[in-house]
Order: sequence, then structure tokens, then C-alpha cells
Amino acid sequence: QAQLVETGGGLVQAGGSLRLSCAASGRTLSRYNIAWFRQAPGKEREFVAAIDWIRGTSYVDSVKGRFAISGDNAKIVVYLQMNRLQPEDTALYYCAADSARRIPAATTTYEYDYWGQGTQVTVSS
Repeated sequence: QAQLVETGGGLVQAGGSLRLSCAASGRTLSRYNIAWFRQAPGKEREFVAAIDWIRGTSYVDSVKGRFAISGDNAKIVVYLQMNRLQPEDTALYYCAADSARRIPAATTTYEYDYWGQGTQVTVSS
């Protein structure tokens, strides 16, 4: 089982950057597709980005050109680099793993088996 831990959240001004990290206690993430989701207060959890290690990456339209998902060479950590952050990006960000490794990567919450506890990202205007 993948026990995922997210780090890197925080408070940033609009236009700033943050990098989130997702790891599974030092174990390889290459057995899973990894995605980032986010959930703002009063809203449903939404897909942000995913990496499937074969075809590459996918993003929700609202973050294309601003966010980038990537993995380290050992596929132990998956990052979400977030640039030009806006107040509407404020949310609890979750890392999720899909053991079925769907191609293309899944974008719905029910297709992901494992979830982290989330890391808060707050963007001030």
C-alpha cells in the first residue's frame, strides 16, 4: 500500500510560487499513476494534474501553463510546481495514487486508491 505524504504548502501572495512534494515513505511511486487534486472550502475535490510515467502529464485547463507535475529520477517523489498563483488556487491539495495505472491518467477521485492527508495552499490577493 502507498502511504502518501504531501509537503510544501503555505501562504503566498498572488503571483508567487510554491512547490508541493508527494512521497510514500521512500518507496518508489513508479507502480502508480500519481495525481494532484485540490479542494476549496464548500467545493468538490477537483483534479489538478497527473503523471503516468509513460505518456507523460495532464492538467486541468485552469492551471495549464502555470503548474507543472514531475517526478525525481528515482520516482520516489512527485512534485507540483505552482507558478503565478492566484487567490482562486487556494485549497487543500491532495496527492493520490492509482494502482491500475490507467492510460491516459484518470481525472476522477474514485479512480484513485490511495490518498495523502493534504497540504494547505493559501494565496493572498
